Amino acid sequence: MGRFDTRRFVAIPRVGASALDLLRAGNTIEQATTRLSEAEGQEFDVLSFAQDLMELGFIAQVDGRAVPDAAAPPASFPGIRPEHVRFALSPVLPVLFVCLMCAAAVALVARPDLLPTYRDLLWSPAGSAVLALSVTAGWTLVFVHELAHFVVARATGVPARITLSTRLQFLVAETDISGIEFAPRRHRLTAYLAGMAVNLAVAAFAILVAAVTDQAAHRILAATVVIALLPLPFQFMVFMRTDVYFVLQDLTACRDLYGDGAAYARYLAKRLRQRILRQRNDDEDPSRALPPHERRAVRAYSAVLVLGTALCLAALAAFTLPTDLTLIYRAATRLGPEHSFGANADGVVVLLILGTLHLIWAVTWFRRRHRRAS
Repeated sequence: MGRFDTRRFVAIPRVGASALDLLRAGNTIEQATTRLSEAEGQEFDVLSFAQDLMELGFIAQVDGRAVPDAAAPPASFPGIRPEHVRFALSPVLPVLFVCLMCAAAVALVARPDLLPTYRDLLWSPAGSAVLALSVTAGWTLVFVHELAHFVVARATGVPARITLSTRLQFLVAETDISGIEFAPRRHRLTAYLAGMAVNLAVAAFAILVAAVTDQAAHRILAATVVIALLPLPFQFMVFMRTDVYFVLQDLTACRDLYGDGAAYARYLAKRLRQRILRQRNDDEDPSRALPPHERRAVRAYSAVLVLGTALCLAALAAFTLPTDLTLIYRAATRLGPEHSFGANADGVVVLLILGTLHLIWAVTWFRRRHRRAS
């Protein structure tokens, strides 16, 4: 249940749905409690249930008095209505996508030199030019990737919202498509996978264009292919709630795979610490309250969550930070009157790009933490 205008949705048990029906029928809290207890054969705290609904913003009035409602953040591109983008749900699009992938595969077989490598990113000896193309093309593709999620979600009637966020050390764009759970599974999976499909389609199109253009254009197109494909491995890092994570959550029929997995991991960590310190453990396993199929999925996912997070942070310390610091140091040492204009310009561009990206990450991370705390 939930509200599309505030994009807040929760899963409630069957008895919660029964309590909601009783309240909708005009019963008071006391009457609903009595009738629900008689029907179920045990006591239920309908008052606490109603208070939870009020905190979620799901109750409009209490005894005829309006309940204050916090303003919801506006949806992105409100002028785009579901009927404007209904084509995104057409079964023809997957067929066209497969045809494009097959054409690119044929081109690669005929022209093995079109196979992308990491060297294609270094298409220019000037680091500023390489960074400028990577950032410009990369963030353009990020926007198009998120726009694909947005378009499919809006086609189903979901008022999606595109924002910046962080995933561990990564600055990311994300599209809130809360409410897509009410759509048919085919539409849900299309919404989750639409962004990855766009990246693959851009890469395939660039390969086809490179197959019919000269060598000069080939270098830029090859870099575009790599830039389009680079985000795809990131989407399989399911411990960070990426696109594939939502597919996994949907296929395992879990309500909150990440939240429940994190809670189970914290429980195991606390139990291990208490065993080492020979302390008594009175905490209850949070996964025991879940249905059997969810419990198995959550426990398996918690291992992936812990291992993936540890490896990601290790990569940050071992590779990302040293690389960024090296680039910043090299750029800084190229500044000054003793260096050429080109060297100074190259250093300034590198410092501006890296500094801006790290500043945006820090501001986004702080705002996200502040919203959670409030």
